[in-house]
Amino acid sequence: MATKLDTRSLSDEQLGTDIETMQRDYISTKMEHATSGIQNPSELREMRKNIAQLLTEARGRELAAMSPEDLANRSKIRARRKA
Repeated sequence: MATKLDTRSLSDEQLGTDIETMQRDYISTKMEHATSGIQNPSELREMRKNIAQLLTEARGRELAAMSPEDLANRSKIRARRKA
């Protein structure tokens, strides 16, 4: 079972760097799997989940940094999409 990444302790710069690095690694591993096969294909799933965790943390920080006016505007936009 995959262990959860400790994303909260990372700085914003480190988080962005990790996202880029993991996405690059994922693409190369996916390409390797398509051409010659990899030993453990479930690595791809774990890599996707780790990338998703990092992206979720980055988005959470982005929302936390928003002003109340921006958040209110965001809620209006979301309400219009649902209708």
